[in-house]
Amino acid sequence: MNRHGRSIVLIGMMGAGKSAVGRCLQWRTGFAQFDTDEMVRSKFGMPISQIFSAHSEDKFREAETEALRNLSPDQGAIIVTGGGIVLREENVDLLKRFGVVVWLEADEKTLFKRASRTGDRPLLQRKNPRKAFTQMLRTRLPLYAKIADIRIDTSELTDEEVAVAIVSKFKKYRRKSAPVTV
Repeated sequence: MNRHGRSIVLIGMMGAGKSAVGRCLQWRTGFAQFDTDEMVRSKFGMPISQIFSAHSEDKFREAETEALRNLSPDQGAIIVTGGGIVLREENVDLLKRFGVVVWLEADEKTLFKRASRTGDRPLLQRKNPRKAFTQMLRTRLPLYAKIADIRIDTSELTDEEVAVAIVSKFKKYRRKSAPVTV
């Protein structure tokens, strides 16, 4: 594992709490925060749901990869990713170079409930959103597990509690460089 970055990279399914935890981590660490979804939104000047409908998921994924390429692995940062970022091998390689990869996970019921709150998730705009969610989760779980250095179950924790756990595990991980599970 040749990781030279100093960043905390948040991965996980939609609804895991990556954006909210990222804000807590930014406050706790003083690191800059980069949210790949926000970077893509900014590039297109429209919400992700409109990017998907006007340009396609493939264009969104290309822009997501480009956003990662524009980040420096030498800068300590909080990198918040979209749930599907692990679908491209190039993204996985980039994420690993940034630093410690933290998988925010939760049980499927909790993830779906959280992800469905706003109604603006383009991948859930289906006839049967629960079935689509389950299929996405099954596809992505082994990808998250493969690259995660630290795993934290967010099902029963507040965003702040998750951030505290990450900071603690991040410090230990940086010293040991061995995968850690919470």
